[in-house]
Amino acid sequence: MKFKIFLVMALFHFNIGAIAKEVTVDIFKKEFIPANITVDVGDTVIWKNIEKRQYHNVWFKQLTEEEPDYFFPGETFQVTFSEPGIYNYLCGPHPQMTGTVTVVVP
Repeated sequence: MKFKIFLVMALFHFNIGAIAKEVTVDIFKKEFIPANITVDVGDTVIWKNIEKRQYHNVWFKQLTEEEPDYFFPGETFQVTFSEPGIYNYLCGPHPQMTGTVTVVVP
């Protein structure tokens, strides 16, 4: 019984700092701002289109061959990262727009 209590307390202690967070990447003047970010496993990245007229998307070509839907000014797109790694992305209609999400274990 003492071991079970210790185990529960240990798990609680190590999970206190593991609160997932949201990180925002703005899209403005055909740029991802910031283009390169580092987040922890479990965090959510939200891309927010703050252009006046231009549509965009966020395409992780290493994860999917099919280009994702566009999102328009005032709209967002989000991804929650569950695996560590380096995730390169681009905007399908504007391939010069690129970025990287580096996901690390906290």
